[in-house]
Amino acid sequence: MAIPIIAVANQKGGVGKTTTCVNLAACLAERRKRILLIDLDPQANATSGLGLEKKDGASIYRALLGEMPLDPLIQKTAMDRLDVVPSELDLAGAEVDIARADRYLHRFKEAVAPVAASDRYDYILVDCPPSLGILTMNALAGSESLLIPIQCEYYALEGLSVIAKLIQRISDSGANPGLRIEGIVLTMYDVRTNLSQQVVQEVLNHFGDRVFETLIPRSVRLSEAPSYGKPVILYDRHCTGSAAYRQLAREFLKRRKLAGREQDEGEEAPAHAEAPPAPPPPPPDPAAAEPVPAPPPPPAP
Repeated sequence: MAIPIIAVANQKGGVGKTTTCVNLAACLAERRKRILLIDLDPQANATSGLGLEKKDGASIYRALLGEMPLDPLIQKTAMDRLDVVPSELDLAGAEVDIARADRYLHRFKEAVAPVAASDRYDYILVDCPPSLGILTMNALAGSESLLIPIQCEYYALEGLSVIAKLIQRISDSGANPGLRIEGIVLTMYDVRTNLSQQVVQEVLNHFGDRVFETLIPRSVRLSEAPSYGKPVILYDRHCTGSAAYRQLAREFLKRRKLAGREQDEGEEAPAHAEAPPAPPPPPPDPAAAEPVPAPPPPPAP
């Protein structure tokens, strides 16, 4: 059985796409899932966010052109069970080179096929560029499903309808008839604003149960973690961002199990399970309080 390939994409930038891809991958790895993250974005934010340097020749570029296999490009990260194919700025040139090649929409699928046919990983996640260019189209043509992060703001709704139409077009064209929406993740949720709540309700009205229940909040720690080259669960495992992405990973696995696409929901304790919180101290026992000394006896007459 081929490894499920899940593209994480949105043509609009700044919606938490790379943040979601990196942190979902890390939280799945924490739950003992073997994950390969492919950074297909020439900006290479997922690469630096996992603590890897952007090196010339380290990306999937040559594999897309059929000049080398994908396997030698896979690198380890600081987390067990999480590997990555890094990106680099030169990957932007692939947009032109792939467009000139035969079967240009299937280059990604053919490059990843040998790894996907093995049993090395449980999931392959693909961080796509924030555009609908050749690289994103290749990822969609070669993926089982699409995970769409959207920011809780008005313009996100317009972008969501565009990408939904694109999925339908790819499916109808025969490039990937089985492509479906894995789910929609609402990011940068601010409970203090009416707008965030309105966007959530609007997305739910249009897409129903395809929307993940987990809401990713605005979080300073989530914003800081990439500058340290760490997923948020390694940077600050107790912050709200860590809790949200752990919950998203659980919901992701649960949904796949209910849909019959996940054999083991991963209920075992995470690899870095936190110790249960210490119970609060018991209230003081009045009987155990320090006795008050008795008054001295009266002097003898």
